[in-house]
Amino acid sequence: MSAGLLHLLPVGLGPAEPARTHPAHVVSTLDALDYFIVERAKTARAELKRLGYTRPMQTAELAELPPQLDAAAIERLLAPVRDGRDAGLMSEAGCPAVADPGALIVRRAHALGIRVIPHVGPSSLLLALMASGLNGQGFAFHGYLPQKPDERIRAIQALEKDSARLDRTQLFIETPYRNDAMFAGLLQACHEETLLCVARSLSTASEWIATRSVRDWKRAGTPDLDRQPVVFLLLARR
Repeated sequence: MSAGLLHLLPVGLGPAEPARTHPAHVVSTLDALDYFIVERAKTARAELKRLGYTRPMQTAELAELPPQLDAAAIERLLAPVRDGRDAGLMSEAGCPAVADPGALIVRRAHALGIRVIPHVGPSSLLLALMASGLNGQGFAFHGYLPQKPDERIRAIQALEKDSARLDRTQLFIETPYRNDAMFAGLLQACHEETLLCVARSLSTASEWIATRSVRDWKRAGTPDLDRQPVVFLLLARR
């Protein structure tokens, strides 16, 4: 028996009409599956419902990634696919395997000869980069920066220095309730000519994106970022 397929299924970034975030062929592919590898079953069920999943929800098997995704767990999660069952890999939000533990599942699938199929859908990082007007030829994503204020400032300064040296756009995120602290740290740490983009609640009705110099951000004041998903991007002026 040949192995099944591993479909990489992007998850919405927030409340939005499915037609805005997922092409019809992606929704139909999802609807044909009854085995999903997910971070949290509750989130995955809500997304399946949002996208109009027509199968009875109780017939869908949602296998959660464990806190420690070791080799044994990966083998267990992929066992049905090795046995010929198609599967959908879903993240908590956005594209699976991008800043996401699902990358280890995908890597092992390739090693096992399982066909991996990426599907079109929302990616907060690419949407933010597209809309920023910053350098899309050279960029890097750094995940979460340190939480402690002094360590955060040092990390921002290091990213700004590398941005100037390499002409690189630096992307990073923060836990939504710490967005204001991150924004304040950026204004404190960066040179006034450095360009800073703030991309909030992408693909939703609350979407808001602005790119300004740090000097102009100081004049404009702090935008409404509290408890909303935000991507921060900076590009230092050479």
